[in-house]
Amino acid sequence: MKVRLAKRGEVKLQDLVEEVKRSEGFRECGAIVVFNGVVRGVGHDGSPVKKLVYEAYEEVALRRLEEIRREVLERTGAKELLIVHVVDELRQGEDTVFIVAASAHRAEAFKAAMEALELVKSRAPIWKKEVTEKGESWVSG
Repeated sequence: MKVRLAKRGEVKLQDLVEEVKRSEGFRECGAIVVFNGVVRGVGHDGSPVKKLVYEAYEEVALRRLEEIRREVLERTGAKELLIVHVVDELRQGEDTVFIVAASAHRAEAFKAAMEALELVKSRAPIWKKEVTEKGESWVSG
């Protein structure tokens, strides 16, 4: 599956890289770029983060992630793109999102990964509640 929502610990980065390497178009690739988002230890309010809680409107989120994937592949010329977002309660250092892009050259792979991340943050109905020592709030990005 090229896009998915996962629970904490369900997905390993190396498995995603191997999935890209097994993909049909990988023979033409000379670059893989990986983005692995993790929970920061300091919140937007400057206090220590206890946890982040990610929630999603799953049906729509999956549809949007697939739209983003297709759009980014078309626009950047990348050969493969995987997008996985974790929807769960997460602690400092735990994985939040994985984006793996492969292309013939590094520039396209970097561009695909960056564009995909920005579009996921702006278009996918996935919400993040930050719980810190000072309280909790819904935050963007």
